[in-house]
Amino acid sequence: MDPDKTCFHIGPVPIQGDLILAPMDGITDSPYRRLTRRFGSAMSYTEFINAVDIIHKSPLLESRLKFTEEERPLAIQLLDNDPERIEKAALYVKQLQPEILDINFGCCARSVANRGAGAGLLREPQKIAQIFTKLSTIGMPVTAKIRLGWDETTRNYLEIARIIEENGGKLIAVHGRTRQQTYTGQADWDAIARIKQAVKIPVIGNGDVRNLEDIERMREYTKCDGVMIARGAIGNPWIFSGIDKSSIPPQQIMDTMIIHLNWMVEFYGAAHGLIRFRKHANAYLQSFTVLPELRNELLTCSDKATFVQILTRILLVNY
Repeated sequence: MDPDKTCFHIGPVPIQGDLILAPMDGITDSPYRRLTRRFGSAMSYTEFINAVDIIHKSPLLESRLKFTEEERPLAIQLLDNDPERIEKAALYVKQLQPEILDINFGCCARSVANRGAGAGLLREPQKIAQIFTKLSTIGMPVTAKIRLGWDETTRNYLEIARIIEENGGKLIAVHGRTRQQTYTGQADWDAIARIKQAVKIPVIGNGDVRNLEDIERMREYTKCDGVMIARGAIGNPWIFSGIDKSSIPPQQIMDTMIIHLNWMVEFYGAAHGLIRFRKHANAYLQSFTVLPELRNELLTCSDKATFVQILTRILLVNY
């Protein structure tokens, strides 16, 4: 698909392209959003940001809210179980001038869902309606990321989708699993297709999209407006360019890793940036032949220059 083509609108915001990096806690920070936008992701979602952290000015707040112009159009994703706190947090982030505000109804972590936030809100449809009603006058498009329900006995995704649309929501991103499934089992693409048929606002499909073939099957099977890629995008920004990672030369992978590493160090500082980059490095190198002792040396290294030297040794083995 032409990455410069306007595929759909989120309210008045045109979205060019239909492949989108999913918000993932600890992964989709500003450096990786910036990188994937460069490779073709059509927009950016922040990691979820707890409304309580915004209201009480958490020390981690600045880095989670920080973004570059290159990441636009940008959706700041909020998480909480209290409509009034979400409204207060929304008014704060509005000052940062993102294009879109997204509400997380999909996080399945016990620490989140069991207190009624994230996917926990799927058990309280009336509260979802209250949230969207409160945000209806905020002056920017409000969207949602949902799952199919709390468990197999309460797959209320069509009710939730209609509530979101009827109360002013401008887009729904759907992970085709329940909260109970977490990331196990198979994503239900039939349910995503039913949501697409049931509402008039754009629908983004998410779940079990790991390669280019999955992208095409998701498009054809669900007729969704966009395809959201989560775990399949970790260490693989080329997926947003429509390029199979297996065809990328090792030197090009390493060059991309260095760019990403430099941005992480620039964003977080030398020590913290390198530590946070390790999980990305491990994913980038999945297609490489790496001796266990060399991998361990790389992933415990605390010096950027040494890290790059080890990467060079790994690259030489893979030529």
